[in-house]
Amino acid sequence: MKKIAILGSTGSIGTQALDVIKQHPDQFQAHTLTAGSNAELLIKQAREFKPDTVVIANEDKYTTVSQALSDLPIKVYAGPDALCQVVESTQIDMVLTAMVGFAGLRPTIAAIKAGKAIALANKETLVVAGQIISTLCTTHKVPILPVDSEHSAIFQCLNGEACNPIKRILLTASGGPFRSSTLAQLATVTAKQALQHPNWKMGAKITIDSATMLNKGFEMIEAHWLYNVKPHDIQIVIHPESIIHSAIEFNDGAVIAQLGTPDMRLPIQYAFSFPYRLPLQGKRLNLFEIGTLHFEQPDAQRFPCLQLAYDAIERKGNMPCILNAAGEITNAAFRNERISFLQIPQIIAQAMEQVDFIPQPTLDDLFQTDAITRQITESIISNH
Repeated sequence: MKKIAILGSTGSIGTQALDVIKQHPDQFQAHTLTAGSNAELLIKQAREFKPDTVVIANEDKYTTVSQALSDLPIKVYAGPDALCQVVESTQIDMVLTAMVGFAGLRPTIAAIKAGKAIALANKETLVVAGQIISTLCTTHKVPILPVDSEHSAIFQCLNGEACNPIKRILLTASGGPFRSSTLAQLATVTAKQALQHPNWKMGAKITIDSATMLNKGFEMIEAHWLYNVKPHDIQIVIHPESIIHSAIEFNDGAVIAQLGTPDMRLPIQYAFSFPYRLPLQGKRLNLFEIGTLHFEQPDAQRFPCLQLAYDAIERKGNMPCILNAAGEITNAAFRNERISFLQIPQIIAQAMEQVDFIPQPTLDDLFQTDAITRQITESIISNH
């Protein structure tokens, strides 16, 4: 029985992870559930899965959660510090980091230092602090099992290929809801339109990042750190059907890909059960039904966030941290109708120019960079 802590159990990844656990009650146990502020769903999950511990990051919701679960032997905590403390429990075998954004960094570090296997769904952890996380994992002998569908695909393709270096990663992208939109059309798109992803059901932030393709830039940075592949050897391939989840090319020209229906439960379960494959209820891949697969090059003019991500990882230092913080602020500003869709990359680029560059940042430098970037980005938005 593998005991799992789910950081962000009320989000898209967290709820699908609980569905995986429900399908395999003899294999997995939800030991710890945490949420940001969705107390209602956290309470519902806790009553169903009977975890040892729950944490609500929003301390104002502590009383609500605590009283609702008072008839059950569940420990209830609140606040950001509690997120870091609960992952250190000796009973926990694996931590699924499914929190959204920069907020996932600190508890992920706490889990690594506690020697817990990491099922990584919070890509910002590696985007912001890839070098630091890689060093910590080596020091504490902690494995990272990727949960993003693309990185899970690469991970699966590499099984049995330890002796063969990667020549190139083909990182697939659906292209999002605006894959065929012109620049003129992109100038007037709304957040409601951007939230209509054609293939995947995801949270609001990642769905907007997918629409701008900043998310694919983040995934490129994540792949760089996970698989030690140079950024220019990671090629983004627009693949609107989202059937090939990514592929790798070896020195002899052979390309190995992982295919499947767009269902995040598969990579979640594989991270939980690795190296074994368990049964999973859901739609199966039918190539006859699909018929044709399409591939395109990304358009840098319409989706400049991709190039911003390549620029950030080429410079390294705290530049990816700046990219991420500016991305989080502009994402929220667009959803709140404060800026237009095309202003997102423009403002991110301005923030990357204005925030001081630190070539070899410490963890404290990164937290400071994040705070400063958010302030500067808000100032840029206010002056637009």
